[in-house]
This record gives sequence, structure tokens and C-alpha cells, in this order.
Amino acid sequence: MKINKIKIENFRLLKQFSIDLEDKLSLVIGKNNTGKTSLLSVIEKFLTEKSKFSINDFNLDEQKRLKDLEQNNSIEIPEDFIFRIKLQFEILYDDLDSLKNLSALILNLESENVVVLGFEYILNPLQFKYLKADFEIYKKENSKKNIIAFLNLPKSIKYFKIEVRAHEYLNENELGKSKIITDKKLISRILNIQSIKAKREVNNSDSNKTDKTLSKLSSDYYESLENTFEEEDVIKELNKKLEHTDEELDKVYPTVFKEVIDKVQLFGGMNEGESLIKVVSSLQGKNILKENTSVVYEYAKTFLPEDYNGLGYLNLFSIIFDLEIRFREFRKERELKDDQIPADINILFIEEPEAHTHPQMQHVFIKKITEILDKEKRGLDINGNLDGKKTKFNLQSIVTTHSSHIVAESDFDDIKYFHKKSNKVDSKNLKDLQANYDINTSQYQFLKQYLTLNRAELFFADKAILIEGDTERILLPAMMSKLDIENQFDLPLLSQNISIIEVGAYAHIFEEFIAFIGVKFLLITDIDTFKLVLTGEKNKDGKDKTKEEPCSPVDVDVAGISNASLNHFTKKDFKELISSTKNIIIKENNLCVAFQHKEEDYHARSFEDSFIHVNEKFLKKNKDNCKGLKNKKDFDLVGEDKKIAYELAEKCIIKKTHFALDIVYHSDNKYSNWNIPSYIKEGLLWLQK
Repeated sequence: MKINKIKIENFRLLKQFSIDLEDKLSLVIGKNNTGKTSLLSVIEKFLTEKSKFSINDFNLDEQKRLKDLEQNNSIEIPEDFIFRIKLQFEILYDDLDSLKNLSALILNLESENVVVLGFEYILNPLQFKYLKADFEIYKKENSKKNIIAFLNLPKSIKYFKIEVRAHEYLNENELGKSKIITDKKLISRILNIQSIKAKREVNNSDSNKTDKTLSKLSSDYYESLENTFEEEDVIKELNKKLEHTDEELDKVYPTVFKEVIDKVQLFGGMNEGESLIKVVSSLQGKNILKENTSVVYEYAKTFLPEDYNGLGYLNLFSIIFDLEIRFREFRKERELKDDQIPADINILFIEEPEAHTHPQMQHVFIKKITEILDKEKRGLDINGNLDGKKTKFNLQSIVTTHSSHIVAESDFDDIKYFHKKSNKVDSKNLKDLQANYDINTSQYQFLKQYLTLNRAELFFADKAILIEGDTERILLPAMMSKLDIENQFDLPLLSQNISIIEVGAYAHIFEEFIAFIGVKFLLITDIDTFKLVLTGEKNKDGKDKTKEEPCSPVDVDVAGISNASLNHFTKKDFKELISSTKNIIIKENNLCVAFQHKEEDYHARSFEDSFIHVNEKFLKKNKDNCKGLKNKKDFDLVGEDKKIAYELAEKCIIKKTHFALDIVYHSDNKYSNWNIPSYIKEGLLWLQK
């Protein structure tokens, strides 16, 4: 039995939202403010009642729809008006599952093995007339306020109700009949939600108050262990020791507190031998741990306080303590609980486990946490052996993260990508990308490996630049800074969340991915023109053999363009490309393809000769101190023997990366002593908007 899908309507950015859950772990990724925390929040509001709904929880479009009903200081709500937040769980079961609890939700035994459990926070139709009357009174005193402000008042909760329903599942987009579920205990027997929040109490500040985060958690851990079936003999022994200590302290306290007690007795009102107050000892294990036990760590044979640890370790220790407590909540093994059987489905949320941790620890965390979760639900100890004291339970986990390192170490098929567009969020399964590469499975495999091993940060970018190699990677930050200084943008390029990705000659493989994640892309590539030249040899049919040779400057001798990505993205004849005077914008993919076009009566073939062409004076001035150049005198040739930029690029550059570093090294503090090739400049200005 498992949750197959979660659907949400009208909760904050989750307007028309659905997410598919994996059997074991679903890794939720996405930029800030894409609804990752909202997913947990709406579930907890419905299932755990830890916090209440407010009018601000409704999607902005829904709030506007309600405001539009205001007329003449009143509000007219039609009888068929529905204003609600919805949460639905699609629960998939099979013949091996116990249906003791779930049977109450099954409305059609002949349909697929899917049950839909739905929750609604809804404007109560029966309360409409009271809402209207109360709002009219409110408007008389607050003429500038609207219905949303009115429903922000604490008493507004009375106008709403929560309904829980079982729905008949017909297909992915359609539900049949339904019935109201009023038994809250039934819901808790089916679903148990536990979470470890991003806002964990982790602090090692130098304030006067010593941080006791882990010591408090040790108390919570002890409390979760008390009165459980797996309670160890050592716990019982601790309680016996505390009882004995109570007896000893009771003998001492009368002396310690004698002066206070004697003064109280001065007020009279008691018979001889009686006392108004008496101080007795009542030690408890959890209080001992909370107030008097320190979690320390050993370094160089010295015990240091917990707050001397780095925040990364404190965060990690905090998660482990918290996990143990959550596992006991899932097992429901406390003797004081009425229902000691684990729920049919258990969901564990872990928010942003990477907090304060360095990349290596993030890699290790996601690997180890997956192992721990698997062992716990199977009732195994840390070594993988069956632990008779641990009850097995069904577990699905959801981890949210901003860490590219955690993504890189995760299973690609487990990743759920949250993407925000306008004021709504969509969830996409990365494994669904495979269908777009059915014909080219090797391309999908390359993309999958490249993204997880090298460039997982692309998932968290607002914009991206695809480049061919190291030269552009080194120089692009300098070019972006130069444009920022020259243009004084309200939002500078270097202040934006832009990823720069080296893709070599494989940019075309990223087309489906670009469309999938829906961010703005700039592709910077070379036109790579060639001409055909005779080899002096003959083919078998007697015709002269030819071969391709680079052709620059781009002219009438061009026979074609060898750049696969440029040909793929633009879908244009090479004659159209070489005659182009500007970059090509592909609106449906939100993509700009930037490549060399004619500049100052010269059409370059590659980045290097385009840069040399527009920066002749800069290179002449600094050539003697450039480590990446050879044949430096060629830059001084003028007149009929003047070398063209293409020849200089071919004969004078020792190594492209060294050439790029030379440019940065000899730049002034505002990068004003050299020019950006026009095609790159145009592309960056497009990306900045």
C-alpha cells in the first residue's frame, strides 16, 4: 500500500498541483519560493492540526475571485460559489495489503485498486448569510478594508469548515461518488505524517546562554523511549537510581530550605507539627537529561561542549536524534497509546538536510539516510540484522533540498522538480524526460549522467548559459561585470542566479531538458564554417577526393557549417546563418542562440578570432606580457601583409585557456580596455532582461 499521487488545489502557489510519490524516497528540488515547504504545510494543516488555515493560505487568484464579489460595501455570494483548499491522496493497494482500515474508503470494488482520500477547507455555504451581515457591519467602521482583510480576523474561522471525504476513483482526471468520513481515528490509522523541519534549533553562537540543542533532544529521545515495548533494562535501572536519590534528597532538603520554611510558619494558621510547605525531591529522567545532561564531543582526549561543534555537525546530530523520535512515532509502540499498531502508510518529510554542511557531508548524508530509512522500516538494526524489538512499518519519504551535491548523489528517477510560473507551481518527474528521448536513448543517458555528476546546480538556476569550453567559462564573468558597469542595470547580471554550463559540442542534447525545466537559456557557440578542398587523391569512382577545412573569414567559399548544435537549434540553411546579422531567438524554448555574425566588415568563425578582430589595439599593447601567445610579432604586421584575425588565432595562441587568462590579467578594474564581441554582448543583454 502506498500513496501514488498527491493533488492540491488553491493552497498558496499550489493552485492546480500534483506530485507523484516514489515507493521509497522522493527528492523534491527547485529554486526558492517554489512551494516545497507549502507541500508539507498543507498536509500538516489537514492531518496534524498543528496550525490553522488562514485566508492568506488561499492562492492569490482565488482571493481575487472572492474580492470581485464585493459590491456597495457588501458581498454577494452566489449559491453555487465554491471557495476552498483541497488536498487529495491517491492510495494504491494490492491483494497482499490488509484492508482492515482502508475498506471504509473503498466505494467501488470493481474499479482499479485506487482509493482517493480527500480533505477540503471550504467556505461554509450555511454561513454565507452570517458572513454577509458581519462584513457589512465591518465595512461601516473600516471603509477602506476589503473582504480579505475581514477574513484575516481571528473570528473568521467560523465561516469555514473542514470536510474529509472518500472518493470513487474513475480515472486520473475524474472522480465518481463520494462519502464523508467523520472518524478521525480511522484517518490516523491509515496515514501518519512526521516531519523534520528546515527550521531546526541549531545554534552555536557565542552568546552568554550556552546552547543545549542536543541536550534537549536527548531529553526528547528519552521521553520517546520511556514506556515503550523496547524499553531497555538500563532505563528501568535509571529510574530506580532516581527514586533512591529522591529519598536521600528528602533528608537534606529540610535543612537547606529551613530558613524559608521557618519564615512561612511565622504567618501561622497551622496546628503544632504541621507545615504550610515542604520541599521534596521528584527527579524525572527526562528533566534530568534536559536540564543537567550535556552532550559533549571528545577532541584530543578532551571533552568539549556541544556548541563547540560546527553548525554542520550540530545539524546532522539534530536530524539523527529527531529521526529516532519519528521512528518511534511511526511504530506507535508507546504503552500509553490506545492504538499501538503502525499506520498503513507512513510519510516522513525531511526539509533541507544540507543546512550548514559542507559538500562532502551532503554527499554522505543522502547515501546514509537512504540506508537508515530502509533498515528502520524493515525492522533491522544498524548492521542490517533483524531486531526483534523493532516493529516493521510501511514508509515513504520526501526530502526537500537546495543542494546540488545531494542531487548528484541521488537516483535521477526519484527527483521531483518544482517549477514556478506566474503564481502557480508545477511538479515534474525527471524520469518523464526519458519519453522525449525514446529514439536517442544514448542521449538521455548522457544527459542523466552529466546533470547528476557535473551540473546538478542547473536545477536551481533562474537562467543558464550553455558554452563550448574553458575560454568562455573564464571570460564570461568578466564580460558580465563589464556590461553591469557600463549599463548600471537595476538587476545586474552578476546578481542574478545564472548557471554557466560547459556542454562542448553536445548542446543540442539539452533541447528537451531546456523546455522541461522552463528557465531562460543562452547558447553561445561558434559558427564553425568550412570549405571543401582537394586532397590530390581519387575516389574509387575516379572523382577527386575532397576534405573539409576551416573557412574564415566567412565568405563565398563556405561549403557548410559543422556545428551540430547550431544546425539543430536554428533549423536554417547555412547560407541564411552566415548572412544573419543578429542572434536567433527561439521563443517557444525561451532560448537565444548566439553565434558570430559580421562585425566591422569582418565575419569571424570562432570566439578567438572574433575577440582578436575587435581588440587589436588591446592585444598589441599587451602581447609581450601574454603567456598564452606565441609569434607575437605577427600582431604588428600592417598593410598588405597584415594578418587577419583568423590567422592570428590559429598561429599565435598557444592554449586557449591561457589566452583567456591573459585577457583577464591585463584588464583594467572596469574591463573598459577591451570589447566584447557583438554576438556575445547581444546574447548577454537578452539574458539580463
